[in-house]
Amino acid sequence: MPTTYNITLTDAENQALGYAAVDPEEWISNAVKQRARIAVDEIVKIAVEKFLEANETIPGSKDEIVAEAFSRGWVTTQQ
Repeated sequence: MPTTYNITLTDAENQALGYAAVDPEEWISNAVKQRARIAVDEIVKIAVEKFLEANETIPGSKDEIVAEAFSRGWVTTQQ
């Protein structure tokens, strides 16, 4: 299920971001999606190694691999 996050910037932060990016909203979205993609790739690497060590079938999609890695406790959320 998709998740939506809302952020609040001060006027100064918004102006500064406008200086750094033509479209601040698009820049924020791209930055977050890129970091999430990197995390997915890191988790998939960890999980694939675990599946191979256990001689188990690797799920067919990255989403399934990530879900399985969390359910098996191979990775956890930051606390």
